[in-house]
Amino acid sequence: MDVSLVWTINARTASIDRAVASLAEIRDEGFGRVWCTQMPNEPDALTMLTVAGREVPDIEFGTSVLPMQAQHPMLLAQRALTTSAILGGRLHLGLGLSHQVVTEGMWGISYGRPVRRTEEFLDGLLPLLAGEKVSTAGEILTTRGELTMADIAAPPVYLAALGPKMLGVAGRRTAGTVTWMTGRATLRDHIVPSLRRAAVDAGRAESDVRTVAMLPVSVTDDAAGARAAAAETFAMYNGLPSYRAMLDREGADGPADTAFIGDEHRVAEQITELGTFGVDEFVGILFDRDPEARRRTRALLRSID
Repeated sequence: MDVSLVWTINARTASIDRAVASLAEIRDEGFGRVWCTQMPNEPDALTMLTVAGREVPDIEFGTSVLPMQAQHPMLLAQRALTTSAILGGRLHLGLGLSHQVVTEGMWGISYGRPVRRTEEFLDGLLPLLAGEKVSTAGEILTTRGELTMADIAAPPVYLAALGPKMLGVAGRRTAGTVTWMTGRATLRDHIVPSLRRAAVDAGRAESDVRTVAMLPVSVTDDAAGARAAAAETFAMYNGLPSYRAMLDREGADGPADTAFIGDEHRVAEQITELGTFGVDEFVGILFDRDPEARRRTRALLRSID
């Protein structure tokens, strides 16, 4: 199982110089891949990782995740292939549907029929990434044309899939899923088997799809304090239906219950257990404000292979 880190670009402090410096530090510590979140109020993740990644070689990037509703498949294909060309094929393209409060409340775009929208988005995106001409007129999205961007490595596409229908789409058509706020039992009993079953039903191999699990993590001697910090930091996810459904499936009272918190032995045990469930990559989100806890956490993540 691979172990990666979330590379955070803060909206209030973002600068490309700081982004390059922090990325170089992560690379120098030995991490082989970082995943970049995309919040609606933060800098454009694809632009930031493209520029920083050009300056910092020998590390890969994933987006977790870029919202589909805010851009057309052809526009995203252009951006993704451009980034892939600049980075020399080091991009993993994670996509998702954002949330109703964002799409309708902020963008004025309907959140309705999410599975249909995803299928039609992929109908346009995947052929374009593969260098093919596309002509598809869907009920929500129409994509016609082709890109003159030959010989560029197409990034593998992942979906932020949690429910059965979206996991079915991910298993049939993409490289896998990137999860968040999804606990160990839910990964073991729902995410991994559903994704793999969908792949096999579509004539693919189980190994054709990967489960990338993102969770909060803190190596600390103050477990109670870290849990309180996690509850505060991630409180918003209690109110987002897709994540609340995963917390309910897990039997978790709140987001803090999904976090890996404790000393080195305890956290390492929790993370390595994911590999036995079929998780292919663990991505740690560091949230503890204590510098020593953050140092210990990164050191532990580097040691797990």
